[in-house]
Amino acid sequence: MLTKKQLDLLEFIHRRVQRDGVPPSFDEMKDALDLRSKSGIHRLITALEERGFIRRLAHRARAIEIVKLPEPLMTRGARPTVIEGGAPARPEAPARAPGGAMPVEVRAMELPVMGRIAAGVPIEAISQVSHTVAVPDQMVGSGHHYALEVKGDSMIEAGINDGDVVVIREQTTAEDGDIVVALVVESNEATLKRFRRRGRMIALEAANPAYEPRILPDDQVKVQGRLVGLIRSY
Repeated sequence: MLTKKQLDLLEFIHRRVQRDGVPPSFDEMKDALDLRSKSGIHRLITALEERGFIRRLAHRARAIEIVKLPEPLMTRGARPTVIEGGAPARPEAPARAPGGAMPVEVRAMELPVMGRIAAGVPIEAISQVSHTVAVPDQMVGSGHHYALEVKGDSMIEAGINDGDVVVIREQTTAEDGDIVVALVVESNEATLKRFRRRGRMIALEAANPAYEPRILPDDQVKVQGRLVGLIRSY
């Protein structure tokens, strides 16, 4: 049996993807359920997954398959659906594969994995290719891209966990709120953080209340790329 919050979240996700064709963000989920932090959303999503109502899809950024719906939602006319981050809803649903999952045709490209990036205390900057990883074409657009394996938990409330592989678009600029690979010039250390400008200073913010923002002069921070996707293996 689901708690009221779990049921509310499941219904909210389903209704939003039915209406807009894209899933709500974690901030939207938090606001809809009137929670103080996104960590509560992560706990609810984990609980729904453990109970078999949803399945987080590997190799697709922010993708969730709604496997089944509880009786209270079924009686309201809701149907299971697949949420694919950023993908528009199709007007006609294709036939389901055995087991109830929606068949997905994925074209992939190989990206170099440049090593590990700290989502916590910065580690030494990495520039050596360790291996390659297959990434769905729709995850990347124009420009050059590379991948990094995440080390640490400082970005967990942004949905980025230890061991995830992040896909990065190479660029040297960033907008406030972007999650970037930032190089700290003086120590030649790289870290994955949210980028904020504060006058002539740069704040590198974690997405975990256990970590304080790191404030540096703007000439001590070099943007190496912006997060565009995430790959998680189960």
